[in-house]
Amino acid sequence: MQHLNFKKIIWKIFYFAMNQFVLTIAVLATLVTCIFVPIDKQYLSYFDWRTLATLFCTLAVVCAFSHIHVFEILSRNIVRKLHTLRNATLGLVFITFIGSMILANDMALLTFLPLGWYVLNSTNNRQALAFTFIMQNIAANLGGMVTPFGNPQNLYLYSYYHIETREFVQIMLPIFLAATLLIVVVCLFVKNTPLTLENEENYTLDYKRTLIYSVLFTASILIVFRIVPYIIGTFIITLLLLLLDKKAIMKVNYPLLATFCVFFIFSGNISRIPAVSEFFSWLLPKNTLLIGILSCQVISNVPSAVLLSHFTTDYQSLLPAVNIGGLGTIIASLASLITISEYRLHDPKGLKKYFVKFTALNVGFLIILYIVQSIVLALY
Repeated sequence: MQHLNFKKIIWKIFYFAMNQFVLTIAVLATLVTCIFVPIDKQYLSYFDWRTLATLFCTLAVVCAFSHIHVFEILSRNIVRKLHTLRNATLGLVFITFIGSMILANDMALLTFLPLGWYVLNSTNNRQALAFTFIMQNIAANLGGMVTPFGNPQNLYLYSYYHIETREFVQIMLPIFLAATLLIVVVCLFVKNTPLTLENEENYTLDYKRTLIYSVLFTASILIVFRIVPYIIGTFIITLLLLLLDKKAIMKVNYPLLATFCVFFIFSGNISRIPAVSEFFSWLLPKNTLLIGILSCQVISNVPSAVLLSHFTTDYQSLLPAVNIGGLGTIIASLASLITISEYRLHDPKGLKKYFVKFTALNVGFLIILYIVQSIVLALY
């Protein structure tokens, strides 16, 4: 009996690992770094508690919104106004693009990926889900790069180097315009087929709950901008959702939160390995733009910005590097983990094809924008 129970436990662990592939890889990679950096008190400083709190609150509020069919109602209006798959794709991608300027990339994806799913699902265009999600992910990573507060790495470098706002915009504007044009061109390849709603449900908006959840969502955003203390904000939002919709708390994507935690440890450990620091001190001056982009592919763009800032004064190259560098691998930006996690909820069997499309589109964007930025720096 004990032998059967042991086999059952092993099988459950294996099944979980296969279904949470990114989390599994992150855990294994982190365990390797723990060999070089033994666990100590400094590990606690790795975690960005405000980011984790915001992520939890936003996931919970978005679940609550979905339970009162807000996304179905919004998607129905989008279909009626935009009429075609191409227009809907452009609309979804650019609402994410603009949203990332205001909400930052993570929050924009948490807000608008569910909307993308409802639009495509309600019109029987699920075959376009991977492309739309990937383009929303690219838009979220590139949309906020033109402003100091648009991405976390921007805010850090803006403060660290004491960059003037005007100079910041001058540095980032050329690559921002190139990214905008490229996103439009790629989305225009979507077929211009008419959209029709299938099995349309006549949902009515619950105005009272929509208002309450909107206030809670706003509070989640204010946590990001340090206007609402994250401990107090998280407590109040959690308490109210427990009273209004317990299922929203239960259905939070906890594996995604765990992936973020593990990744914080991984990037924190990487930055503490002396050989890594010495390597960047030697290599970074040779080509800050390229090395910055490559660094993001391994330890993500925000940790790269923090790590590399200690080894260079060339912020004109480092700034675009850690923004463009959010493209590429699945771990180049933590926002990409949000996207693949959301995609897995709707099409777990299509993850392999998703990875192929994700890599092709991201690497394509990365190469083109790297070439553009290299030309800009040469002329700067």
